[in-house]
Parts: sequence; structure tokens; C-alpha cells
Amino acid sequence: MKEKLILSLTALVVLSVQAKVRLSHLVGDNMVLQQQTEARLWGWAKPGAQVKVTTSWSSDATTVKAGKDGAWIARVRTPEASYEPLTLTFDDGDGPLTIRNVLSGEVWVCAGQSNMEMPVRGFWGCPVEGYNQVVVDARNHRAVRSVKVPSTMRMEPQTDAQCEWRECGPQTVSDFSATGYFFARTLHQALDIPIGIIEANKGGSRVESWLTKENLQRHTKEPTDSAGIVAFKPEWDYQRALLWGNGTFNPILNSTVKGILFYQGCSNVGDPANQYSERLKLLVDQWRQQFALGELPFYFVEIAPYHYDDVNGTQGALLREQQQRAADIIPNSSLVCTNDLVYPYETTQIHPAQKQQVGERLAWTALNRDYGFGQVLYKSSRFKDMKVKGDTVFIHLQDNYHADAPFEQIEGFEVAGDDRVFRPARAQHFWQPGGGYWDEAIIVTSPEVRQPVAVRYCFRNFLLGNVRNGANLPLFPFRTDSW
Repeated sequence: MKEKLILSLTALVVLSVQAKVRLSHLVGDNMVLQQQTEARLWGWAKPGAQVKVTTSWSSDATTVKAGKDGAWIARVRTPEASYEPLTLTFDDGDGPLTIRNVLSGEVWVCAGQSNMEMPVRGFWGCPVEGYNQVVVDARNHRAVRSVKVPSTMRMEPQTDAQCEWRECGPQTVSDFSATGYFFARTLHQALDIPIGIIEANKGGSRVESWLTKENLQRHTKEPTDSAGIVAFKPEWDYQRALLWGNGTFNPILNSTVKGILFYQGCSNVGDPANQYSERLKLLVDQWRQQFALGELPFYFVEIAPYHYDDVNGTQGALLREQQQRAADIIPNSSLVCTNDLVYPYETTQIHPAQKQQVGERLAWTALNRDYGFGQVLYKSSRFKDMKVKGDTVFIHLQDNYHADAPFEQIEGFEVAGDDRVFRPARAQHFWQPGGGYWDEAIIVTSPEVRQPVAVRYCFRNFLLGNVRNGANLPLFPFRTDSW
């Protein structure tokens, strides 16, 4: 009898636990809520159950009804950003569930492939520069929080994932996305408010890896059925389309966020014509529609110089050109240049060590464009126009903040004549009084090219230049030809 009573009590406890409202893993202790907005909170309960949400910062309560599948979603007005720990309580009538140490601040998504996934501790054989100092300094940024969605392939879109929010500190920062953390740390320093990053990425993934089944069927020839996906045999699983978006990105789509950071492109090197830029725009349109938060800022990173089996080849340069085109055709977007963020010995290193500068440049972009820091300069200069005078090419740049540096010993330029053979060129700053087109420019010449017709700057898989603008940011690689 005693054993039966114990078993009965145990069964009641189990039933009670099972009946309690369940939250998405993206909604939990230590999370950061997007400040001063209608933040979405979601989970599951008994079908038809009334779920009541109460908060520590307001006397107002929100009640929603679980659907036939038990899913529910509530919208709660969040307070102004602060370091005050908050709580939220969810109750479906079978017992309350409270999450704690919640902060209100700014929330950004960190998406892409391995250079976004790369943690502060680095990968095997791929260190992150300044690691020890980052660990020592981490205690000063406990209001930076991160949640990492496991990289998972699924045939069907998932609504949850096994993950949890982490508070930054010396014991945890090693596992944060390096690029994402340096972005968040810079925002934290500038804004003095909590910053949350949601990491949903997969090393080696293509842009097609994140497109929905509908978009893949409508705009690509990628297989989207299980038989076709199995039959399609890429070199690596991480190159598969559809599956990573279903398993790794879809679980975060109910989150209320400020914007999206994206570092991807290496696995699309070699794509034809404008395919990459068009598909990247398609992906951004898709994500904006799925998040349903308006025209979310989309800030992305140029792929770094890398040999791609031939340092003098142009496959990587062509992909970078596509990224620049994507920045032009995607509204509310901006591209970060990284041509200067590899060392000469990193020709075969697909994961360059200088991640701090990448994250900082993304943060400078957000600070200027989204947070009112007009004095923060974030643009890299770009090619504007050129004219040929005799054996000399005059190059003008835009977004240079009134400075093209250095004045002499400029590196990275090549020039070609009618033979279309590019040869190393001498380049220097040119200025003369009097105004007009020729008054200030970069002049490019080569003793081997007497009648130049085209110029390229760092338009190789791995070619490092040294041109910088008034913000000390590098010039985007470019070509003036279409050969």
C-alpha cells in the first residue's frame, strides 16, 4: 500500500510538471529583451489553455490562449534599457513558471558561416588575436548576453532548439561568437546598456542553406525533397541547402530583435554572374518577412583575402564584388570591408585572427546608422570614377571622408592596356591647385603599360592594399573593367 501511495504521488508530480507551461529555449533566465517595444514571448501549454504573463516592471498582465497544437505567443511591452534584473512569470493554471535575471537592452542576430561562428577562444589551429585580454576584461561586460542555437539540419522548420542564454564573464566569454562579442562589447561601451546576441549560424554554409523551401523552389534548382537532398551529394554536409535554415535559424524567428549581422560568402565563391547578390537579397527579404519587424538593419562582412588554391586568381574577388552589389540593392544594409584584416602569412587561413576589428566595424556601422552617433565614421571608401591622361590613370574615390592615404608608396594597384594583361602599378597621391577634375586624385602608372585602359585594386584572391580614408578604414577592392 505504501509503495502504491508513493507511486501515485510520483505520478501526480510528473503530471504536474508535464502540465506546466513550457517556454521556448530562447525565452529563459539571463535573456535580453529588446527595449521599449512589444517583445514576443512564446511557448506551449495545453491546447486551449489561457496563459497569463506578468512582469516585475509593470502591473499590467497579458493573457493569451494556446492554440490547438498548444502553441502560444504573447506580446509584452518592455521597459527602457537598464541594468536592473527583471523577472517574467508565465502561468497556465497548472502552476507558475518564472524566469529571472532578465535585462532590457538591444538584441542583434549573428548569422552566417564559420567566421561568424568562430568563438572567442578560436578554432583548432585558428586563434583569435588578443584572447587573454578579452577573458580578463570580460567581467566588465556582464550585461552582454549570448544564446547559441545548435547547428542542426532538419527537413521541416523547427520552432525550438536546445540552447540557453549565457551571461558574459571570464568563465563564459570564450564560447561567444568572436565577431558577435566584439560587436556587442563595443555597443555596450558606447551605449552603456545591456546587449544581447542571438547566434544562429553554421560553418561552411552557403546562402542557399538559409533559404526556405518555397524560395528555393521558386528561385533556384536546389533539391528540396528528402530524396533529392540525399541524392545531391555536395562535398560536405554543411553545403546543403534548406536544412540549416530549418533547424538552426527557424527557432529564433519569434524573437524581437534590433537587426541582423551576417558574415558569410566563402562557400559561394565561384557562383556565376549576379547569382550570389540576388540570392542574398532574397534571403534578407525572407528574413525581414519572417521576423515581421519591418526593414531590419542588415550589416554584413566582406569575405577576407584567401588563396582559394591560387593567390592570383579572382574567384574570391568576384564574390566580394557581388557583396558590394548586394549592399547597393538591399535597402537598409551596409558592408564592412576586411581587405586589411589578414596578415601576409594568412594566405591559407580561412579564419583570420583579427576578429576584434570586424566586430568593431559592424558596431560603428550600427552606432552611426541606428543609435545617433553621427561622429562615428563607418564607411570604407569605394571607387568613384577614373580618367586616363596619356600614360596616367587618375582615380577618384567616394566615401573617403576627405582623405586618401598614404600619399606615397601606395600598394595594391594594377593596370592593363588593350592586351588585358594586368601588371603591378605605381600609385601615389596627386594634388595641384586650381580646382577641376585633376586637382586631387590617386594617380596610377606602369612603365609596362603606355596606354592604360583599366585599373584594378586588390582584385585578386589574396592581394593586400594599404589605401585608407579619413576614418582609417580600407578601400574596397575594385576593378574598372568587366573582363
